[in-house]
Amino acid sequence: MVRQRLLPARFGVSHQIEGLFHHSHSFGLDFLPGKIAFYGEKSQSSIKYITKQMQQERKSMETFLEKAKASSAIAATLDGRTKSRVLTAMAERLEQATESILRANALDMKAAEENDLGSALKDRLYLDEKRVAAMAESLRQIAALREPVGRVLEGWRNEADLRIEKVSVPIGVIGVIYESRPNVTADVGALCFKSGNVAILKGGKEAEHSNRAIAEVLQSVLAEQGLPREIISLLPDSSREGVATLIRQDRYVDLIVPRGGEALIRYVAENATVPVVKHDKGLCHTYIHAEADPEMAATIAINAKCDRPGVCNAMETLLVDRAIAPEMLPRLYDLFKAAGTQLRADERALEFIEAALASEEDWDTEYLANILAVKVVDGIEEAIAHIRRHGSGHSEAIVTENYSAAERFLDEVDAACVYVNASTRFTDGGAFGFGAEVGISTNKLHARGPMGIDELTTYKYKIYGKGQIR
Repeated sequence: MVRQRLLPARFGVSHQIEGLFHHSHSFGLDFLPGKIAFYGEKSQSSIKYITKQMQQERKSMETFLEKAKASSAIAATLDGRTKSRVLTAMAERLEQATESILRANALDMKAAEENDLGSALKDRLYLDEKRVAAMAESLRQIAALREPVGRVLEGWRNEADLRIEKVSVPIGVIGVIYESRPNVTADVGALCFKSGNVAILKGGKEAEHSNRAIAEVLQSVLAEQGLPREIISLLPDSSREGVATLIRQDRYVDLIVPRGGEALIRYVAENATVPVVKHDKGLCHTYIHAEADPEMAATIAINAKCDRPGVCNAMETLLVDRAIAPEMLPRLYDLFKAAGTQLRADERALEFIEAALASEEDWDTEYLANILAVKVVDGIEEAIAHIRRHGSGHSEAIVTENYSAAERFLDEVDAACVYVNASTRFTDGGAFGFGAEVGISTNKLHARGPMGIDELTTYKYKIYGKGQIR
């Protein structure tokens, strides 16, 4: 048959298209890169139907984005006292709504069980009273942070006697695409609000009920305070087409922060017209130096891998100096075995422990599970070279009592966060004293590492004159 017409494959119409396809033997379609091709006897009438649906959804999305953009002018002018008061009210309301939030989360957890999601993902998804209370406490911590907007970063007078001030200001409308962690909805919404921004949130589909329950709590407080609900809102079209639309709306959206899988982040980076700050994968290493304290090294290694294996700041590869491997590896093997960790080791490490033989792919894998790659290295130079080749620029650690080795590692390892004698698990906005984070940026421009309220601001210059001309 001859194809009749090509339409853009976006604006969330895939479910209508599939319905037409399954209910008509005389209508067909092909999915092409960015297009939908219709053919068959009823193609013209079907095109009209789909076109109408696309126009309606386009209008709905544009209306939503227009409201978000308009709300950013209001959010940007709120004073610090007002923002802190609203955030405190949000924290209280979250605690009051614990029961309804947990009911919503139970629906997500039931679906996770039915879909046989992995244990690490289910741990990220799960909420209980303690975790809801932690969300509320995070909002209180954010409320108590100093005001990030309106700070004079620098000030000087030029040769013309103009007084010039470099002042922090909100970015504007920030879209955040994130994984299946419901607490991110509250954390990111609060951080954007505190920094005078509008937040458009797109969480993982696995947490849809939980995210909606949390967002409704935050929006209800905004409305009660006489503020637009659109200051913190979920993306109305949560489909892939909705995300594809959002990341191209540079007329309305000022920044996109994608968190999650490598494929998602690559897609956003390659297709967005909106500026992107990436929360890329966390392929974190811990290097146990020849002069490490064995007890400290064991404690740090177990914490870095086993505390929460499914998060981005968990260790994925352990590098052990050849000089300390005979003592260190058997000790670590017993500890990891007790913790249920699956080990994948290189040939030199297999001389001391029982494990699966690591492949080249293992050195580049973010497991997000209780799996660990183990490699024996010939000194700090090889350890640094391995990290340069395989690291993601997230978090790297060395355990050593040698000051020179520590300083060399700090200077030569190129990552957002580099540790000496501490677990990579500390790469976190809360642990850094930010209250929470929007993401952990592996970019080098604008923001790097945990993104708190300061990283959600930009700056402008205010210039005061007395009639000067040039």
